Amino acid sequence: QLQLVESGGGLVQPGGSLRLSCAASGFSLDYYAIGWFRQAPGKEREWVSCISSSGGSTNYAGSVKGRFTISRDNAKNTVYLQMNSLKPEDTAVYYCAAESSCGSMWYDAWGQGTQVTVSS
Repeated sequence: QLQLVESGGGLVQPGGSLRLSCAASGFSLDYYAIGWFRQAPGKEREWVSCISSSGGSTNYAGSVKGRFTISRDNAKNTVYLQMNSLKPEDTAVYYCAAESSCGSMWYDAWGQGTQVTVSS
């Protein structure tokens, strides 16, 4: 069974940083692109970023570009989302998902989510 587990969320002050991790179990991430999504209370799920299976291509939503960095370590079967200069509007549950390629919109696995709260 394909499983993804997110971690690294928490409470941080505006301007602070967090690094989220998305770890796979039961399968290798080597052949999957990984996307990060977020959903704030009362809002629809929003795409945040994606990284190709090789790590050679990355994409970001305009709202996070320049502040967030996606990366992967296939040896650790883990994808990361480094979030800097956090804003209150970044508050959401963050999810990762595995897909064949960025933008395929066909996801083979989702994580359970990790809460990020940006507040003073």
